[in-house]
Amino acid sequence: MSTSTFVTGLTLSLSLIVAIGAQNTFVLRQGLRREHVAAVVALCVLLDVALMTLGVGGLAASLGRHPRALNALALAGALLLAAYGTAALWRAWRPRALQTASPDTTQPLARVLTQALAISLLNPHVYLDTVVLVGAVGARQPPGTQGMFLLGAGAASAAWFTALGYGARALAPLFARPAAWRVLDLVIAATMWSLAVGLTAGALSATSSARTEPISRSP
Repeated sequence: MSTSTFVTGLTLSLSLIVAIGAQNTFVLRQGLRREHVAAVVALCVLLDVALMTLGVGGLAASLGRHPRALNALALAGALLLAAYGTAALWRAWRPRALQTASPDTTQPLARVLTQALAISLLNPHVYLDTVVLVGAVGARQPPGTQGMFLLGAGAASAAWFTALGYGARALAPLFARPAAWRVLDLVIAATMWSLAVGLTAGALSATSSARTEPISRSP
């Protein structure tokens, strides 16, 4: 039973996390730059585990009762994603070849971790995946096996971000060319803007539905 629960957490987490998104593209870029990779990977894994633990503990049900808070979070995340998408487009306009990080070009650790926190915590998809979806499934596991479920889900997160951050180094020769950076940043910009548009549309649609619902119920 414990092994089956572990596998359930592992496969569910992988199915949700292995996708192109703002957090993954940030980890990929840091891996390509070879800049604070261990710290960024560790932070992303710890955030995932913490949010999944909150979800399994019952926060998923609480978020479901406060749709306005979730909509506000979606709009804030959309603004952030749009800003990072604009920054990526600016980098694509003036691409640079990949260089080994040096003291005068490396961003401070605090700045990188702040960016990782902002991208992670202001992206509603992170909460929907970890708190709501993983939390809901984990909460339904048989009593006494939820710890194994979280262990499996956390193992998937650790494996994915480690592979993404350190596996990016194998692409270093490719990204020694500015053209490759231009393509990557264009993909990043398109991804972030599409996410921003989707989040904005979803939040506005949910808000509109909430406002018209009382009217539809009236005779």
